Amino acid sequence: MEEIVVCDRVSKTYHTNHLAVEALKQVDLHIGHGEFTTLAGPSGSGKTTLLNVIGGLDQPSSGSVTLQGARIDQRTPAELADYRLRHVGFVFQAYNLIPVLSARENIEFVMELQGISATERNALSDEILQDVGLSEMANRRPAELSGGQQQRVAVARAIVSRPAIVLADEPTANLDSTTSKELIELMLSLNHKHGITFLISTHDPLVIELAPRQITLRDGKIVGDESA
Repeated sequence: MEEIVVCDRVSKTYHTNHLAVEALKQVDLHIGHGEFTTLAGPSGSGKTTLLNVIGGLDQPSSGSVTLQGARIDQRTPAELADYRLRHVGFVFQAYNLIPVLSARENIEFVMELQGISATERNALSDEILQDVGLSEMANRRPAELSGGQQQRVAVARAIVSRPAIVLADEPTANLDSTTSKELIELMLSLNHKHGITFLISTHDPLVIELAPRQITLRDGKIVGDESA
């Protein structure tokens, strides 16, 4: 299986108030193309930090991070911004939709930044809106959508231009159990349909149970790696 992510002895230390906090401690991680994987563990275990390092939102203190065969830990901020735009999809706990834009416009926003033509943007957004079951709500703004519907828009925005990997940070934290299950099942179906790699941080047992691969972190280290 082609490897999308390779973390080699990745450590991350934050310095605050003259204190050094080790968020990650020599983490080794390999994620294959098309995998659907959860990062589980209690608060403070390093889940979000690991996602941020893999996504180029933060730089490791030591070790290397390779995405699609290219080292990203040595890139400049401008190079990382361009790489994230073109190769990484993000889904956040708080949805992070633009309130003045419709669902369709939110989905098309990243594609517009990527320079994709209006004709192609419209075709891709139509397809993904249908995939996530929101075709009839394409013109609604976030305030007119439920929490679950907003997160579906966020997922659609993350995958519409077929990134190498989608990183989701606690995507079900603000959802009830039924909506959470529906969202993860949607993400699994999109994973199967489009072959997009998903890496999801969570402490939700329901999400962990549904994932084919479950990685567990504790105190900045991987302490478990299981496949269903």
